[in-house]
Formats: sequence, C-alpha cells, structure tokens
Amino acid sequence: MTNYSITIDTEKFNLNRNDVGSLDIISIGDSQYHLLQDNQSNMVQILDTDFPNKSITLAVNGNIYSVKIADEYDQIVDKMGMRTIRSHQINEVRAPMPGLILEVLVTVGQKVDKGTPLIVLSAMKMENIITSPGVGVVKRIATEINKAVEKGELIIEME
Repeated sequence: MTNYSITIDTEKFNLNRNDVGSLDIISIGDSQYHLLQDNQSNMVQILDTDFPNKSITLAVNGNIYSVKIADEYDQIVDKMGMRTIRSHQINEVRAPMPGLILEVLVTVGQKVDKGTPLIVLSAMKMENIITSPGVGVVKRIATEINKAVEKGELIIEME
C-alpha cells in the first residue's frame, strides 16, 4: 500500500491510499474545490504548483498553506540521505589524454562549478571540451594555446 508523507507548513502527516481515496472532494471550477471533512465544508483553491519538488500552495477557507508531498520513493531517498548536495573542491585539472590545447575558456581568478568548460583539447582528430570535475577558483593556468600536452600533465591549478 502506498504511503504518503504530507508536510503542511511545518506539521507532518502520514496518509495511505485509502485515506486519500476517502476524501469527499468535488471540483467546482478552475483550481477550486469543495472539501467535506468531519461534516465541515471547506473551500480549497490551488494557488501554485511546483511539480518537480512535489509542492503545492493552497488556500483553505482563505488561509494559505504550503504543502509538500513525499511518496514512498521520496521517503526512502530522504532516509538514505541521497538528496544531500555535495560540492567537490578540486585543486588541479590534468590532461585526460595527450593532445594540443586549442582554446583556454577560463581566466585566473574565475570561480568555476562542476561542469564549467575549461579547455578545448584536440586529440585523435577530435575537439574535446575539458570541464571542471568540481568547484574552485582558477589559481593558475599551466598551459597555453597551441601547446602539446601529455596525459596527466597539469593544465589548470585551482584554489
């Protein structure tokens, strides 16, 4: 049975598929609903949705609530700590293969994130864009355009 963890503002609730199916809710218009709960009538309007983050902003009887929905998969991922975003600090970037430096795409002092294009390296008749494997600030560019480099040679030093 599917279980949902619902967070409304800072308060958490756990619901299962039967709980959700037992809701007495009727659509009455564009993003507006009538909800009957414990013999009490409630007017619900969806103000905003953020599907990638599974969150909704609702107005219930004029009161605004921020609702976050987590299904079983989301709960497992959170429990395992897999949503933690980590940035990897790098100290140097080395040539991944022998080749010729065609272009340097960064400057000394430039902050780079993971995936930032750094160098264009020609190798085996192909142009390869070497990207940053992590975050850092360019401290020194240890190469220059039209220089031949060997595999493993330092091309950029980071701090």
